[in-house]
Amino acid sequence: MTRHAHAALRYGLPLLLAWMLLAGSAIAANLLQVGPMRTIKTIAAAAQLAGDNTLIEVDAGNYVGDVAVWTQANITLRAVGGRVRLQANGQAAEGKAIWVVRSAKLTVEGFDFFGAQVADRNGAGIRFESGWLVVRNCSFIRNEMGLLVNNDAQAVLEVENSEFAFNARPDGHNHNLYIGRIAHATVVGSYFHHAQTGHLLKSRAALNHILYNRLTDETGGSTSYEMEFPNGGIAYVLGNIVQQGLQTENPVVISYGAEGYVWPVNQLYLVNNTLIDDLPTGGTWLKVKPGADSVLAVNNLLAGPSRLQPTTPGDFRNNFNVDRKTFGAGATDDYRLRSDSPLAGKAIDPGSANGQNLQLQREYIHSAKSQVLDIAPHNPGAIQHLKTPTP
Repeated sequence: MTRHAHAALRYGLPLLLAWMLLAGSAIAANLLQVGPMRTIKTIAAAAQLAGDNTLIEVDAGNYVGDVAVWTQANITLRAVGGRVRLQANGQAAEGKAIWVVRSAKLTVEGFDFFGAQVADRNGAGIRFESGWLVVRNCSFIRNEMGLLVNNDAQAVLEVENSEFAFNARPDGHNHNLYIGRIAHATVVGSYFHHAQTGHLLKSRAALNHILYNRLTDETGGSTSYEMEFPNGGIAYVLGNIVQQGLQTENPVVISYGAEGYVWPVNQLYLVNNTLIDDLPTGGTWLKVKPGADSVLAVNNLLAGPSRLQPTTPGDFRNNFNVDRKTFGAGATDDYRLRSDSPLAGKAIDPGSANGQNLQLQREYIHSAKSQVLDIAPHNPGAIQHLKTPTP
């Protein structure tokens, strides 16, 4: 029963409605509006004025060199009337990032983080140091590091419907998304592409939900790993489209445990992903360092010459090698199986693990979105809706 339901039983519905109206007025009072035509002109000024439990609405437009540190609790920043573009232009909060976040909870929606550069060459769109960060419908483009998460064993990160691309320092080696040793990382419906030498996604979190994303190197990308979990942990990798390009600097697509296991539980679940390898001789789909507690790989589609060869004991079943032609024309963005594919309907029930249902609930929609499935999952790979072949 919810807190509001308990209150209704205890105080009666009229008193509850009155309480909710008062609470709504209090929340509305904690509203700051930012924009060139507003009293508050800059986001930096709003960061100084805001208290806990504040909604900050920022008018669409370009905000140049407008950097900030966020330490208040329960802050929501929302773009209004279009995108808010934060262009670093040589500025950085605490010499680290466009934004530095140390907040019990901060939510940001509709912001673009562009061009962060700092002396140690780890300039990030956001440096998340502690607390709980929710990122929705944002982009991190051409920073030295897209989103950088510090080591904090209690921290929680949620990323939804966001884009990460072209983040690299001049000599490479940085990542589109780097997650330190935190409690929990969730990444859903997001688009990662064109890393330069570094990884598309790297996470050291104890618990990872990497669901319904597109992580594709694409033409001109020189990604190392498309996805890495260097310290293990529990990783649910479900319903993703993952592509290794011709200019990759490491033939391994997904790496797990390469730097040693540090968490008490180390389990990898690789379920219903569409994996594409454009290396002519093929790379390695999955490399797992010995010592993992369990590995499950089921219902994956593998478009490339290599087989999914287990590098550690585990449950590897119902994974299919296919040719890129399986997806038909336009496969650069469209990885649906053709409706006449012999693999249609060949998925099996992956079951559950740790109380987590491993069946797909959503599917990725390009660009940087996901949608709830309106059909039961039945096909191998990430995309459940089929493509009708053209005559």
